[in-house]
Amino acid sequence: MNPLKKKPRSKNISPRVTHPEWMKVRVSFPTDGDALSQVRGEVESKKLHTVCESASCPNLNHCWNRRTATYMLSGDICTRRCQYCDVAFGKPKALDLEEPDRVAKSVAELELRHVVLTAVNRDDLKDGGAGHFAETITKIKSYHPSCSIEVLIPDFKAKDESLQILYASKPNIINHNIETVEQLFPTIAPQKNYKRSLEVLKHISEHGFLTKSGLILGLGENEADVKQCLEDLYSHGVRMLTIGQYLQPGPTHYPVQEFVKPEVFDFWKEYAYKLGFKIVASGPLVRSSYHADEYFSDQTSN
Repeated sequence: MNPLKKKPRSKNISPRVTHPEWMKVRVSFPTDGDALSQVRGEVESKKLHTVCESASCPNLNHCWNRRTATYMLSGDICTRRCQYCDVAFGKPKALDLEEPDRVAKSVAELELRHVVLTAVNRDDLKDGGAGHFAETITKIKSYHPSCSIEVLIPDFKAKDESLQILYASKPNIINHNIETVEQLFPTIAPQKNYKRSLEVLKHISEHGFLTKSGLILGLGENEADVKQCLEDLYSHGVRMLTIGQYLQPGPTHYPVQEFVKPEVFDFWKEYAYKLGFKIVASGPLVRSSYHADEYFSDQTSN
């Protein structure tokens, strides 16, 4: 574990509360030769980072057993300190220029049909890390051309030049998570900006890319907030959507305000479809990369 993950997010201590039954998952332990062991071995042997581990995703076992993982580029130290996120924050190391090649070889060796690439925020870099994304995409297309590629990007400070670098590499899906509703941004993600994220999503859509975003619930939002957020996402070109439950990673992270019931997630799924979204995954354990391969197949077959 990156030791910087132990740095407190805030001065407040909020012990994690007991999860309701619908938030509990069955964990399987790896055995020699199973998919979980193969993915872990591949990631460790090539010294790669995954958001599955760095962000403490509850679906790690499930996804790795399906031979899927979300590669995290540009290191494992983020320049932003969001209150909900478990990725380490601080001063990042220099970019590993060999990382794109290692990621691409890993994708090819695992024979992935669909890969998700994400990255920490790199506000220390002029292009925000866009060039590193593009290089990785180009390498994957070279080693494993049949693999579809989805990227989950930071906001790149909404710089046109950074987004154009990414566009030139032509990923299949571009995802930028809105994460929470507008009124909670100053508290939950003070270094981000709601309107800037919407601007980025609109920019992506207007350049002809399949545009995706994600929202997490349980942070203190109300029904009107969520409705407005979904309407904003749709009007800014988002057509693929994920909605999931926030889980508090540690005692100094922002505390869970509510465990949203499964039927409420069903309500938001139906509401999003009525707005016009093409693909919606909504449920307590849904994350932005959850079954991304299947949802991409559904979208391209429609």
